Amino acid sequence: MRTAYIRNMFDLHRNKIIPAIGSLLIIIMMCTSAHAQFKKGANYNYKEFSKKPYYFGITLGFNKSNYRIFYADEFILNDSIRTAKSITGPGFNLGIVTNLKVGDYFDFRLLPTLSFAERNLSYSNVKGENESGRKIESVFVEIPFHVRLKSAPYRDMRVFLIAGAKYSFDVASDSKARQADTLVKISPTDFSIEYGAGIQFFLPFFILSPEFKISQGISNILLRNPDLEESNVMDKVLSRTFTISIHFEG
Repeated sequence: MRTAYIRNMFDLHRNKIIPAIGSLLIIIMMCTSAHAQFKKGANYNYKEFSKKPYYFGITLGFNKSNYRIFYADEFILNDSIRTAKSITGPGFNLGIVTNLKVGDYFDFRLLPTLSFAERNLSYSNVKGENESGRKIESVFVEIPFHVRLKSAPYRDMRVFLIAGAKYSFDVASDSKARQADTLVKISPTDFSIEYGAGIQFFLPFFILSPEFKISQGISNILLRNPDLEESNVMDKVLSRTFTISIHFEG
């Protein structure tokens, strides 16, 4: 029941949020471009925001997630599974931005986020005739911490780079469910490193920041079950996520 609820909620919000984000971004960028040309290179809005030592905001995002699979020695010896691979699935993020300035070119950022994600495991037999899979739908509570390096402003815009780390916990994990002994178990806890880039647009009332980032898991999230063949052929599983976000700050 919980899995069906999460899937329905994901589909409902994805169909509404993603088109809205795209339309809003196009409109705001058109207005920003016209506004920047009118000001002829001045940084009027930037000067107002530069006086603030910290600010807050919200973030909306679209993500694509999968796994990086490392085979175990048993994979070579097994006589039934030919391949085990990960299939990328979609998702979206909703979070809060907290930003602390450190000088003119550095920020410390904390972005508590609720992330909906889908990742799939697919298996094929040695004859290549049949395929089986496991769909893993997750609802993550994420706590990313980033350091941001910013360029000098130009026409109320500036580019930036980010790098940091993230802790994630899957509140929808079924790794402890009764039927989990017959499933490939994935740990609800994960640690990742993150890096990316983006652009700040300083508008009259807020800062618009489109951003992309890559998350690479550094902890093995496979809860290996030696009695389950689908689990036994894998030695290690790491998470990978690509995210496009829009931050509204100020």
